[in-house]
Amino acid sequence: MNVNRRLYEYAAYYRRTILVALLLLVLAVTAQLAGPFVAKTMIDEHILGIERTWYEVPAHTRGSVEYGGRWYERGDYMARGLRRQHPITLFAVGRQFYIVNGAVAYTGTPKVEANAVVVTEDGKRVALAASKLTKSQLFSFYQPEVPRVLRLALVYFGLLAAAALFLYGQQYLLQVAANRILQRMRGDVFRQIHRLPIRYFDTLPAGKVVSRITNDTETIRDFYVNVLANILSSIVSMAGIYIALFILDVRLALLTCLLIPVLILWVWLYRRYTVHVNIRVRALISDINAMLNETIQGIPIIRAFNRQRLTEKEFDDLNQAYYENQSRLIRVNAATSHNLSSVLRNLIFVTVIAIFGWRTIHLSVAVSFGMLYAYIDYINRLFQPIVQVVNQLSNLEQARASAVRVFELLDEPGTDVADGEIPRFRGEVKFDQVSFSYDGKHDVLKGISFEASPGQTIALVGHTGSGKSSIINLLFRFYDPQKGTITIDGMDISKIPAQHLRQHMGIVLQDPYLFTGTIASNVGLEDERVSRERIEQALKDVGADKLLGHLPNGWDEPVLENGSTLSAGQRQLISFARALAFDPAILVLDEATSSIDTETERVIQDALQVLKRGRTTFIIAHRLSTIRDADQILVLDGGVIVERGTHDELLARNGRYRQMYNLQIGEASA
Repeated sequence: MNVNRRLYEYAAYYRRTILVALLLLVLAVTAQLAGPFVAKTMIDEHILGIERTWYEVPAHTRGSVEYGGRWYERGDYMARGLRRQHPITLFAVGRQFYIVNGAVAYTGTPKVEANAVVVTEDGKRVALAASKLTKSQLFSFYQPEVPRVLRLALVYFGLLAAAALFLYGQQYLLQVAANRILQRMRGDVFRQIHRLPIRYFDTLPAGKVVSRITNDTETIRDFYVNVLANILSSIVSMAGIYIALFILDVRLALLTCLLIPVLILWVWLYRRYTVHVNIRVRALISDINAMLNETIQGIPIIRAFNRQRLTEKEFDDLNQAYYENQSRLIRVNAATSHNLSSVLRNLIFVTVIAIFGWRTIHLSVAVSFGMLYAYIDYINRLFQPIVQVVNQLSNLEQARASAVRVFELLDEPGTDVADGEIPRFRGEVKFDQVSFSYDGKHDVLKGISFEASPGQTIALVGHTGSGKSSIINLLFRFYDPQKGTITIDGMDISKIPAQHLRQHMGIVLQDPYLFTGTIASNVGLEDERVSRERIEQALKDVGADKLLGHLPNGWDEPVLENGSTLSAGQRQLISFARALAFDPAILVLDEATSSIDTETERVIQDALQVLKRGRTTFIIAHRLSTIRDADQILVLDGGVIVERGTHDELLARNGRYRQMYNLQIGEASA
């Protein structure tokens, strides 16, 4: 499974939004990286730029400066064709500025010796008579530069504002795309759950499934929102910075390129030492969620049997394992990220400053001060995306680990939900030499054969583990048999889509499950085919008004998760009404009266008679008194039908059924 490719495929659904976001990112980075160029121009051209040769011009010429009774303009500002005469040259020596008559082309750093400025001109040291500028005189030479500096400052702040606007758009669009991707992925995972066979949930705790839908997908969302955004931003920024560095100075840019193999090695080592830890962390989070779910569901049992301390110890062990693995990640992150990047940045700074200082000492200017400022600025900016990339490596590996778990769930073989409908069954059911095993090794059903005619009631009895529930699981196609065939109205159910098969089948469980909502919504299950009138009629037909009619809101009474505020009998009647409202051709009653009191059982028995009318009914029962009227009773033992017949026929045989019946009669009389 190629995780990167799968993540890209989900991103491709919203590639237009992501591409627009990337375009805005490029514009933002361009605007940000233009700033140092503007600053370099301000320093080299307008702050240090007065250290040039100036020429005399007519008085009050625009951009000119008055000095010694004459007016001068910078040579590089003068219009072409103008006569250049009476030149003067400005020198900066430390914090002081000096003027020398004449045009001087010099290299190296000027020095002052005995009221003279010493420079290197054409490879020779030359001492030039110089006059020191006062503060007011120096300021007058800066005055023509002030408007130009202000304009560049406005450009600089304009670039910052544009960059902020572009970054806002980029982050907003990436957030939108990430949320859409997450919405699609969660929808796919949720739909996949409905495609998976029941067998899958036999071995995977509900908490782990929930963890994959919530925690793991949320981690993947962080990948698209934070990891992907930061890494893309960092790559674009680094590319832009390197382009700017090559424009500034090729030699310094080549020196900085030494960081690229170091960064690649850095990422490779980090992934090598943390990928397995991240996978373990995600698995531990799943285990913690599974245990929390199990603990919440079983809190009455835990307290009843004083297992609080043992449960706490089990949780502490998981929590400790999670802590230790997270600590390993923290140690790796602490050793890298800011620490390592700071070391590399300082090495680059030391190297550049050493080169600049060496060339300056030896009277050869390596780069201008403005270029040095821009280079230092770019180096600082370069390490920001490097640190961002390294800081996101942990999140990247966690997202990949979560993606593996989610895609494993999505890749599980399942059955697509089939649309459409099939005609209502007549209700003729036939099992022909059916054998079945949950694990593929031990058969729980062995050569089961029986027939049920339309409208008949078939009762399944036997001790726990005899195979009663397995027959119902096969009938509903929760599982498929290894041998034999099951037909309904002559059609092999393995050839019928499971959703079509169950359209005309209903089930009432021993412990019925109710959803959060109302009584009415639990009966109709929000199915548009079941009208409000049909819901109310079904509730009345099963006698629910006797046990539920007193509720303040009637059929709109709120129901909490699994009907925790209702009694067992009330929940059972709602389940009966649900089955009746959908009018199934085949009805299964799975020990529907085993957990209710005697008084409520009378109401339930009346409801059963209403439910069974005109349907093929299968009843799994421990109370044999409830199946006296069954058309056929199948007695199972060890996955085999050992007896079959009516109640009276089986009693007359004095076999297994008679033993079970006498045992229950004896218990009742005692």
